[in-house]
Amino acid sequence: MKNHLGKIKSGPLRIAMLGHKEIPSRQGGIEVVVEELATRMVKMGHQVTAFNRSSHNVAGREFDVKRRNTYKGIRLKYVPTFDKKGLAAVTSSFFGAVAATFGRYDIVHFHAEGPSSMLWIPKMFGKRCIVTIHGLDHQRAKWGKFASAYIMMGEKCAVKMADEIIVLSQDMKDYFSKEYGRDTVFIPNGVNRPNMAGDSLIQEEYGLKKDDYILFLGRLVPEKGLSYLVEAFKKTKTDKKLVIAGGNSDTQDFTEQLKEQAKDDNRIIFTGFVQGEMLETLYSNSYIYVLPSDLEGMPLSLLEAMSYGNCCLVSDIDECASVVEDKAVLFKKSDIVDLQNKLQNLCNNPALVKKYKDEASDFICNKYNWEKIVEDTLELYRGNYHD
Repeated sequence: MKNHLGKIKSGPLRIAMLGHKEIPSRQGGIEVVVEELATRMVKMGHQVTAFNRSSHNVAGREFDVKRRNTYKGIRLKYVPTFDKKGLAAVTSSFFGAVAATFGRYDIVHFHAEGPSSMLWIPKMFGKRCIVTIHGLDHQRAKWGKFASAYIMMGEKCAVKMADEIIVLSQDMKDYFSKEYGRDTVFIPNGVNRPNMAGDSLIQEEYGLKKDDYILFLGRLVPEKGLSYLVEAFKKTKTDKKLVIAGGNSDTQDFTEQLKEQAKDDNRIIFTGFVQGEMLETLYSNSYIYVLPSDLEGMPLSLLEAMSYGNCCLVSDIDECASVVEDKAVLFKKSDIVDLQNKLQNLCNNPALVKKYKDEASDFICNKYNWEKIVEDTLELYRGNYHD
């Protein structure tokens, strides 16, 4: 290990990234993180290859994009992928790990627990391997026994064999220390300061104007607490709409259940998967952004919502509370009554909402700066990082 580290202490690095679905895309937070890291590393003179899945977009084939060899200087390679629930990550990670092993890379960076089950392959050939744990994925409700076992195998493989493990919250850092006695490094996600958009697009598409609606934007999966949100909103006395924006992720049954739960309230709008200008417009014009999650890694959608100057209402799990500090409203996790009370209070108090809006963007953009995060990640690659 010392000899290998000696070779990469200085100079440009050759970096392989895998575990994401595809870049460029917004199929999940991991894809955003990989793109943000990789584009900045390329600008700094490093060579980055992203191993994309060859499967369809999880939101539907209509969102597939034409394959390309490069994107913003990042080299893109597509690996064989068995496009079935629970198997896409297994197959793409295996073929990605093999390709990274026999390619000329100094660093192999795995993203997420499941893909890390293939970390032993490049480690067997002496590669320096970094893992980012974006969340304790085995706890997610959508996975069956096989997928959960595979994810746990990835977690244990990372603990045993990774040169460094990056975590996104203090809770995750404590988990790995208590469960395995393994030291990890806290390097959070970042956020960019966005350009604000007017409301013409949502007026045309949904008949909505600025501050007309409460927004959830993210994947439609059980652990996001959406069933609590729908139930709490139905009991909230307001003329505002609830906009639930996002596609399912191997969770079509849950999405249908959620729509059934919401069907008797015509204030609730499901937009499906959104990206680009529509995503920017929804963030820019919402009255409140709500993230009622039971489980998170580090929620990029929350960072983005705050960067757009949103008043945010979030569950009090550490992964949300530590991000917002005192610049957002917290409710007790999975407590529908508390969520409904907080929703009602914010709907009744526009001055309070404005106070949180005015503070959100500067706070979050200064706290989570991508340039600093990339610098820390590169130092970790080289074995130079110190907390």
